[in-house]
Amino acid sequence: MDEGKMDENEWRYHGEGNKSLVVAHAQRCVVLRFLKFPPSRKKTSEEVFQHLQNIVDFSKNVMKEFLGENSVHCGEVVQLPLDFVKQLCLKIQSERPESRCDKDLDTLSGYALCLPNLARLQTYRFAEHRPILCVEIKPQCVFIEECGSSSHELERRVENFSWCQHNKVATGKWKQISKYCPLDLYSGNKQRMHFALKSLLQEAQNNLKIFKNGELIYGCADARSPAADWNELAHHLKPFFFPSNGLAGGPHCTRAVIRELVRVITRVLLSGSDKGRAGALRRGPAPRGPRVCEASPFGRSLRRQGKNSPECSGLPKGCLLYKTLQVQMLDLLDIEGLYPLYRRVERYLEEFPEERKTLQIDGPYDEAFYQKLLDLSTEDDGTVAFALTKVQQYRVAMTAKDCSIMIALSPCLQDTSSEQRPVVPSSRSRFAFSVSVLDLDLKPYESIPHQYKLDGKIVNFYSKTVLAKDAAVMPTRYKEREDCTLVLHTV
Repeated sequence: MDEGKMDENEWRYHGEGNKSLVVAHAQRCVVLRFLKFPPSRKKTSEEVFQHLQNIVDFSKNVMKEFLGENSVHCGEVVQLPLDFVKQLCLKIQSERPESRCDKDLDTLSGYALCLPNLARLQTYRFAEHRPILCVEIKPQCVFIEECGSSSHELERRVENFSWCQHNKVATGKWKQISKYCPLDLYSGNKQRMHFALKSLLQEAQNNLKIFKNGELIYGCADARSPAADWNELAHHLKPFFFPSNGLAGGPHCTRAVIRELVRVITRVLLSGSDKGRAGALRRGPAPRGPRVCEASPFGRSLRRQGKNSPECSGLPKGCLLYKTLQVQMLDLLDIEGLYPLYRRVERYLEEFPEERKTLQIDGPYDEAFYQKLLDLSTEDDGTVAFALTKVQQYRVAMTAKDCSIMIALSPCLQDTSSEQRPVVPSSRSRFAFSVSVLDLDLKPYESIPHQYKLDGKIVNFYSKTVLAKDAAVMPTRYKEREDCTLVLHTV
């Protein structure tokens, strides 16, 4: 990239989150990621540079080790002309969602992160004349707390995503509760995975987006009906899955296209990828997959039909879902068990503030930082070193719980024997594919107290509203899983 010849008209708004904003180049397959700050909070150029460099180092030295070489794209920090950044900010302002405008794009430092545009260019360089379909999924937290640290019985029966959904609907962030359950997606059972993906397609919220040749064609359409969205989506996807076969339009066509999309995504998610070191995190036999969440509509539907939930098939060790799950399981204690350890570290820093750099709380995120994450001991010896290790593991686990997976699909040419990339079949076509991971910024150390309070607030809300409502409508003669005694009388 030639920083000296930057034209804001060659860039377009791509999207943004809570802490950063992304613009994409109109012709080249690159994006620029800028930090965002509240109007009252400004950082020096040196602080912005170090923040971005920490993101690069953490991706390179930690997440790439866990998830694999081809799955993680680190990018590089670039310095841009300030006039270009200011003009770009003005150009895209009208395209930004109103809900995201509480923070401003950093126009003072000139620093940004340059990354490949994974909605157009993937790990493998597809030929430019081939269309590219990209599906971005944010799987969320996927396991139910099994350790004894949680005082909430709820957390041992219902996974985090389900009770967060009720809170977000109650506060108005979303209009209706999603049927999606992360435990279904990570189960390794194709029936449950299909149900999870269809649920995401019905209620995408911010957990699913679909791009066609780099342009967003589906996602975050909370105000529209799923039927209208699916018809429009099927129109975009039909050439990918049913090329030149004369499949008619209408509901049958829509269902057929969505079914093919779900099957292909499932196959890709279960496929092997390049080796990462996440498999070394767990000792003993590999987990057979997450259990069934009691709040999952999939499980409830089967119980109403008198059927047992299908067993977890287990995720293949080589697939990206498995490796992501292993990193999530670095959270050995949950926030309730971790918070006292966080307070231990805080008390130490209050007494010895100069030790913050030595403890690597703000970096550097190097090989030494990575090696300390591999200590999975749970026996607390009362030291600051033990507490710090668990705090750092929690931060990494929370990063994995909030990451996004980008699946890129490109139709194969008729001669697939020459393909040097992984290939996944569908009913009428074949796709070269790649899988990448996004949103891998290490969660801030300072966010732990907020997470502790939020966790308690959401669990209490779920307990008082959802569980109380369920108990009120449950028949008095029979409650699910309640022990009962059969008494026989002589006739």
